[in-house]
This record gives sequence, structure tokens and C-alpha cells, in this order.
Amino acid sequence: MPKLNVNGNAVEVEADSATPLLWVLREQLALTGTKYGCGIAQCGACTVLLNGAAVRSCVLPLAAVSETDEVITIEGLSSDGSHPLQAAWVELDVPQCGYCQTGMIMAAAALLAEKPKPSDEDIDAAMTNICRCGTYRRVRAGIHRAAGTTA
Repeated sequence: MPKLNVNGNAVEVEADSATPLLWVLREQLALTGTKYGCGIAQCGACTVLLNGAAVRSCVLPLAAVSETDEVITIEGLSSDGSHPLQAAWVELDVPQCGYCQTGMIMAAAALLAEKPKPSDEDIDAAMTNICRCGTYRRVRAGIHRAAGTTA
């Protein structure tokens, strides 16, 4: 049985090595904050952090994740919504329908870990997630709020 480190917890899962990480998270670990969107790594609704980097879990096979890798989902970012990005999203009413927003927050968390004070250009380059509702300006504002900056 494969072993994973998810949100700081060591877990054993029963899945074929080709199974996408997304389905292990949702179906076996009941971490449903990570969403299925397109299934081809284009929309970003399934974004999680793998060793701090934003990855699209819908195409990442379980075989590519070792037990020493750290997987963080939206549930592991903060259990009570107190992470600066989550707080900024609420304060600025960033989501419209909200479906893509957990992936957006995870991608933004990876960006802020790499660039704690990102410029608009940094945000535009890093945020490749798709929001059907078009909340990109609020996403950018939320990232700046979480970083303690304004652009």
C-alpha cells in the first residue's frame, strides 16, 4: 500500500500507482476541497502543493508522490480559515461561484512562498488557473492583501 504525507499526516492508501492524486485525496481521504475541473491540468481547480510547489493533482499519478513528499491541500493550509490568503479572500469577497477558488488559493500560496511581495506581473505570470466567473482582479487584490502590499 502506498504511503503519503498529506497535510502533515502519514496515511496509507489503496490505489493503483497510475491513479491521479486528486482521486486519492477526494475518494480515499475525503479531502473534497480539491476540485475536479477539466482532468487535463488546464483549469487548476485541482491545484495542491507538493513540496511547496503548485501542482495539478488531476494528472499527477500516485507513483510520482513518495512518502517523503509533503502534500498540502486547502484543508491543510489552515483548518480554521485563518491563513492570510483565506482571510483576504473572505475580506475582499473574491469568489463568485467559488468552484475554482481553492485551486486559486493553493497556487497563490505557492507564489507567496516564492515571492512574499509579488508585483502584478509576478501574479499574472504565476496564476495560470482559470476562473470561469472572471474574478482575476479580485484574486490579484487578495494576493496583495495577503502579502501586505498594494500594487
